[in-house]
Amino acid sequence: MNIYDIIIIGGGPAGLTAAVYALRANKSVLVMEKGTFGGQITSSPKVENIPGFSMVSGNEFADKLMEQAMSLGADIECLEALSVTDGDLKKVTTDEGDYYAKAVIIAAGTRHRLLNLPKEEDFIGNGISFCAVCDGAFYNGKTVAVIGGGNSALQEAILLSETCEKVYIVQNLDYFTGEEKLIEEIKTIPNITPITGAVVTSFLGDESLTGIRIQSSGGEETLALNGMFTAIGLIPELEAFSSLINVNSYGYADSSEDCTTNVDGIFVAGDCRSKRIRQVATAVSDGAVAALAAVDYIKTL
Repeated sequence: MNIYDIIIIGGGPAGLTAAVYALRANKSVLVMEKGTFGGQITSSPKVENIPGFSMVSGNEFADKLMEQAMSLGADIECLEALSVTDGDLKKVTTDEGDYYAKAVIIAAGTRHRLLNLPKEEDFIGNGISFCAVCDGAFYNGKTVAVIGGGNSALQEAILLSETCEKVYIVQNLDYFTGEEKLIEEIKTIPNITPITGAVVTSFLGDESLTGIRIQSSGGEETLALNGMFTAIGLIPELEAFSSLINVNSYGYADSSEDCTTNVDGIFVAGDCRSKRIRQVATAVSDGAVAALAAVDYIKTL
C-alpha cells in the first residue's frame, strides 16, 4: 500500500503551499495533479499582485513553489484523482491505482468556462485572458473585449477601462445580469462600448488573437482587438468528490475559512472552496490553513 500522512489533490498554489506547511511539520506528503503543476497561474506571463514579487511570470512562480515542496521531500506525481473514500485511512483512487493517507486536502481548483470555439485554447495566454488584475497591464492603451454580462464581467471592464483605450463588453443576452450599480457605472464610462444580444462566433489571428467575429440580430460584425477577457463563469473541479463532501448550489466545497469539510480528515483549499475572492494570495492562505488543520487532525488519531 502507498500510505502517506497527507495526500494533496491539486498542484496549484493552494496545494503546493499546503505541501510546504505539512512537510515542515514533518509529515509525509504526496501531491497529485492531473494537469499542469502550478494551476491556472501558469497561463499568465506577467503577475504583479503576488506579495514579495514586483513582477513574476506564472510559470516562474509555479516552478519556485514546486522546487520548494520537492526540496522539503514532497512526492510529486502526475495522477488524476477519481474518488476519495472515507475510513481509518482515506483511500484516493487514481487513474494509476489506489493511495492511502491519514488526511486528504482537496485543492483541485477551478477551470474557466470556455466559449468552446476553434483556436480558443491556442489563444489562451496569447490574447485570451481571464483576469484583468493579472493581465490587464499588457493592454495599456489598447483595445480589448470582455465576454460576459455578470458582475465579474462588468468589474473586469471597469478595471480595464482605466488603462485601455477602448473596452467592448459582449453579452449574449439582451441585458446585463450584474448588479444595477455596476450597470449604471458602465454607462458613465466613455471608453466602454456595451454590445448585448450578440454571441462570439469565431476568433481571428494566427499566433495571437487579433479580433473576434460576433453575431447578433443585426448581422455579423468584426471587432479588431489586442486582447479578450472571458468572464462567463468558473467550474469547480469537484465532480469526483461531490458525493463525499458537501458542495453548494454552484458546485463549490461548502467550507468556511477553516478549510474543513463535513468529513473528518478531509480538507479543502483554494479556488474550489466557497469564497468571495479567488486570487493567488487567498489560495496560498487556504493552503497554509488546510495543512495546519490536517496536521492537528492527525495528532488526534
